[in-house]
Amino acid sequence: MTTHGFTLTAEGPFDFGASLRFVEDWPATSVLPSDGQALRFAFCAESDWLPIGVTVTGVPGGVSVATTRATGPGIRGEVARILSLDVDGAGFAKLGEADPVLGDLLRRRPGLRPVCFWSPWEAACWAVIVQRSSMLIASRIKQRIAERYGARVTVDGHTYAAFPPPVTLLEAGGLGLPAQKEEWVRGLARAALDGLLTAEHLRSLGPEEALAELRGLPGVGPFSAGLILIRGAGAPDAFPGDEPRLFAILREAYGLPEDAPPSAYRRLADTWRPYRSWASFLFRASAYGVMDDRD
Repeated sequence: MTTHGFTLTAEGPFDFGASLRFVEDWPATSVLPSDGQALRFAFCAESDWLPIGVTVTGVPGGVSVATTRATGPGIRGEVARILSLDVDGAGFAKLGEADPVLGDLLRRRPGLRPVCFWSPWEAACWAVIVQRSSMLIASRIKQRIAERYGARVTVDGHTYAAFPPPVTLLEAGGLGLPAQKEEWVRGLARAALDGLLTAEHLRSLGPEEALAELRGLPGVGPFSAGLILIRGAGAPDAFPGDEPRLFAILREAYGLPEDAPPSAYRRLADTWRPYRSWASFLFRASAYGVMDDRD
């Protein structure tokens, strides 16, 4: 099988090993086999919605990427977004100089950047699937949908089922979800085909505008909107402002009172600009080991 390759260089601290360990424990990707050396997956690239297999390995200063088909700037940008390598992270470590709590976290997890869903579309579907469900069950349902409706791609001798593109799920039934959730998924598919669930579109908006637009989509509440923007589109500087689990982590870390209003958390997050998403990711990853991605 012919493979194609390119490299991505990190601007600022980056530890691919930390990203790989996160993926191994993250329920949304825990079904992926791992040898502890490379990240392998298949997905439908939003630049053309065609399946592609990817192998990522660490190299000094970044990563080496091998793909099962030729890539252009669009797909290369998508892989960079998935690993948060599309953002200059040189200034992130400097935030710890002014914030000792964040600084301690940065010292304990140097080079860990947010790992994103393969696409905002896939993040949106996960947000619907996982609502009022355990992450383990949601992961199995998502995998079953991929195996039933998605294309199979062989990557380094392993076969992966890519989560299906929006056009495939637009009319699909039998997703193993309640009727309301299946209708929401179809609504999200229409939004994705209209270009509303792409990283390019969402990141062209200001964070508040993007969150408001996402909250208008079927089945998307405040927390899901933040998940799609931050962990789907990879927006580096957003803070949803309505995330009870994150608030609890921050109360303990910063000694905030139990009745602290949402504005107190927003003021705290403002000191992390322009990396509010990255800082929030580190706090959540530190407290739970992986993100607790559910409403």
